[in-house]
Amino acid sequence: MADKSADYERFCPGEEHIKITEAICIGRRRANYRKCPGCRFNDDEQGRTPYYAPSGPAGVRPPPRSVLEMEKVDVIEQVFKAYDVRATVPEPLNEDLAWRIGNATAQFLRTTLTGYDRSDSKMNTLIVGRDMRKSSKRLCQAFMEGAASVGSPVIDIGLIDTPQIYFATNYMPCCGGVQTTASHNPANYNGFKICGAKGKPIGIETGLKEIQRLARAVSRHVVPQLSPIRTMDLSEPYRNFLHRYLRTPRPLRVVVDASNGMAGRWLPIILAGVPNLNIIPLNFEHNGEFVHPPNPLVPANLAQLQAAVREHQADFGACFDGDADRCVFVDGDAQIVRNDLITALLAGEYLRERPGCTVVYDLRSSRIVPETVTSAGGLPRRERVGHVFMKRAMAENNAVFGGELSGHFYFRDFYYCDSGILAFIAVVNTLTRSGKSLAELVEPLNIYASSGERNFENDDKEGTFQRIAAKYKDAQIDYLDGVTVQYEDWWFNVRASNTEPLLRLNMEASNDRLLAEKLAELTPLLGKPVEH
Repeated sequence: MADKSADYERFCPGEEHIKITEAICIGRRRANYRKCPGCRFNDDEQGRTPYYAPSGPAGVRPPPRSVLEMEKVDVIEQVFKAYDVRATVPEPLNEDLAWRIGNATAQFLRTTLTGYDRSDSKMNTLIVGRDMRKSSKRLCQAFMEGAASVGSPVIDIGLIDTPQIYFATNYMPCCGGVQTTASHNPANYNGFKICGAKGKPIGIETGLKEIQRLARAVSRHVVPQLSPIRTMDLSEPYRNFLHRYLRTPRPLRVVVDASNGMAGRWLPIILAGVPNLNIIPLNFEHNGEFVHPPNPLVPANLAQLQAAVREHQADFGACFDGDADRCVFVDGDAQIVRNDLITALLAGEYLRERPGCTVVYDLRSSRIVPETVTSAGGLPRRERVGHVFMKRAMAENNAVFGGELSGHFYFRDFYYCDSGILAFIAVVNTLTRSGKSLAELVEPLNIYASSGERNFENDDKEGTFQRIAAKYKDAQIDYLDGVTVQYEDWWFNVRASNTEPLLRLNMEASNDRLLAEKLAELTPLLGKPVEH
């Protein structure tokens, strides 16, 4: 008989006399055993990938880091981003990986529960939805089965926009929610956006790294009994909730481009029968095929919307991204309205009713945003780019409203979360109250010259930040997100992208001439320009 004593070479800290196998060690780490953190046998913490079972003859151990295991680590690292899970399908993201991520997500979210909630099956429930992509249904199913394999009941709320996950996690008791989506990415991408109970954002610093660690340590396996997976339709309570914030509009003709995404399903459900609101639909079909990429930040993707606004002489137009958590607007002249100007406009509107409140804006936004907030009696709060940071700042300051240059708009009335449809409703309400056109409302806000966001390939980001700080050492400089340099009549921010290997530049000046001069001065320091 082969000598298997080498299998019993591990032990838990303080229990050296009780030898255990590597399989038991792995099982304890999966179960978050209290002695695992800091243990020298914790392969996950040491960056080692454990093997899961000998595949050769009895007693013959395969190498602890096989090519297959190295590939498993690489795949996990490819799909986990700063704010979510996102990758191409079927490689590297497929159903096996979705199962593992579902298993890991359920494990992590259950550990966030405290007290009596830990034993409450309702609070251990995970709420899951999906978008319209052709791969979403099977990836979502695999994810739910992975979650159910660790004892988490799962509620499938079906084909939804991402904001409905935030609604659902506040509407029902649960440990968190997950949307299967790749947002604005092309059709061959997919992924998962994860939040905790009450819509609490889960990013790399608030749990995503731990989910990544757990997913790396588990393989898809058969479970004798899964926790229940049941379906639920939240369309009626979701519609009723959003209608609380819609005033009866004045007569408006609006062109809406759903980008063949989830706005095409949910805008008709939410706004059907609203008097005076004549919506002219574009690309409302949502079968996983896109007439144009579902990214409204790219001006070329707004060309169809602009043409339709002119053709129908509409009051304004709106374009949603694929999962409808972002919305970009064009005015009645078919001119694109910058999202920071929408932030300033809506900030003033919310502060009319709630003076003294905080408004959060991302640091790429025009100076007109804090100036408008201050003049309206509010408190401007500058924040890092990204929904995790924006939502945290919103909650910590009980902010009434927030906006990002990317078209994400955040609302106290929506649990400090973002919603493209609620942003659309807010613009309708503003036009109704003021009696003015969108162009008239935005014109007094558009007083500075802006570069827009420009991208650069750069392999030495930290060195670039240092060289910028040295060149502009007489300016006001901060490092809240990348490097921001401010002078009295111009300023800029350069930051590393969280989703692409790029540096991103935003610059603003008091006039076009100064903007052109400073762009010519700065851009040679930033690398190779990238045209999107």
